[in-house]
Amino acid sequence: MPKVGQKPIRRAALVSATIGEIGRTGSLDVTVGQIAKTAGMSTALAHSYFESKDALFLAAMRHILGEFGISVRRRLKKADTPEQRLAAIVDASFGQDQFQDHIVSAWLVFYVEAQRAPEAARLLRIYGARLHSNLVHELRQIVPLKSAANIARGTAAMIDGVYVRGAPKGGNPNYKETGHLVKEYLDVMIAYANENNGK
Repeated sequence: MPKVGQKPIRRAALVSATIGEIGRTGSLDVTVGQIAKTAGMSTALAHSYFESKDALFLAAMRHILGEFGISVRRRLKKADTPEQRLAAIVDASFGQDQFQDHIVSAWLVFYVEAQRAPEAARLLRIYGARLHSNLVHELRQIVPLKSAANIARGTAAMIDGVYVRGAPKGGNPNYKETGHLVKEYLDVMIAYANENNGK
């Protein structure tokens, strides 16, 4: 019988190992056995916690998304104005905790998996909807609603694009410089929207 409290510890170890193995290979071309070995347990024990590699990967992405959400909320608490809150969302997207090679690899695999796996697609839609909602909530306070939605879509596309460009090993751009580029885009688009009154 495992000790009380071992289940969450082992699940967390498997999730961490999954992210690490995806980062190492840059794909889902790994086995549950490899993940289990990295986590320091048997394949059979790993299967007792997760029924498949897909289930392991989804748990890993939920963990990454959860960490991202915590980072966003922590930064938003320190922001007072819509502009500061927009900057907080951008900073969270390119924080050092998210912009690590193995995390970037996991994101890229996530985008690919969403093309074939309904549950991954659902999870990606949830992430996209939350990001869009957070951006629009702040933008609509400073630009017309139609412009807010368009600017939010452009900002999300820039964020996603940075991860795609950072996919090759050693190709990650400097997260601070990248964050500045996205903020500059926001500044320009906000000014344009207000000058043209959303037309």
